[in-house]
Amino acid sequence: MLGLEGLTPEVLALLLLAALAAGWVDAVVGGGGLVQLPALLLVPGISPVQALATNKLAGFAGTTTSAVTYARRVRVDLRTAVPMALVAGLAAGGGAALAHWVPAGALRPVVLVALVAVAAWTLLRPPPAESAALRYDGRRHALSAAALGGLVGLYDGALGPGTGSFLVAGLVGLGYAFLPASAVAKVVNAATNLGALVVFTLAGSVVWGLGLSMAVANVLGGYLGARTAVARGSGFVRAVFLVVVGALVLRLGWQVLAPLLG
Repeated sequence: MLGLEGLTPEVLALLLLAALAAGWVDAVVGGGGLVQLPALLLVPGISPVQALATNKLAGFAGTTTSAVTYARRVRVDLRTAVPMALVAGLAAGGGAALAHWVPAGALRPVVLVALVAVAAWTLLRPPPAESAALRYDGRRHALSAAALGGLVGLYDGALGPGTGSFLVAGLVGLGYAFLPASAVAKVVNAATNLGALVVFTLAGSVVWGLGLSMAVANVLGGYLGARTAVARGSGFVRAVFLVVVGALVLRLGWQVLAPLLG
């Protein structure tokens, strides 16, 4: 069975550093899978589904830590977080089940187009105010939040990288500033990681020794990232958001175009 005993100290150190960086990025704006999942795919003998499952274990620990850290310093809007998290968690479980059947390459072009649109929209629209000015009220807002959670949750279970960025972008679209949007996104992302992790665990896909080791590093990164985001405010979160989305676009763009270029 694949485990820590099969890893060299250099590879393990790389994985723990990637988990620390991923936890920080995830806490600030999401997108830690951009760092953590490719690092896991470097592990000798690990399958893509095992890498995705182990990424969820470490990610769940980190996003839960950052969600708690945010909640202590920023008011998390429960009228949005609760319906989003419930629907997103269930959808992520469904996405995890699909991950065993849907090749990642089939989703990459769609995700690439979506990320380019998100980046352009963020650059061209004026930065939102520091306080929420929600587009909808009452039931309409709850349904919009739940629909967003379901769509992003399904994607997170099936593939994952960029989930936090999509959540933040969607929440900003609903009227939140970047900092409160990131706070809500952490709660929802913790739910998606948990939903996918349950399904992956039942399927026996999680590499527990490696995942738990990376979870410790991810927790530390999540704690530090959440404190940094709260201290620096929405402008800082928006800047990091654009950097992370840009990096995602470059990475996915290369993965889509490389086979065509031969």
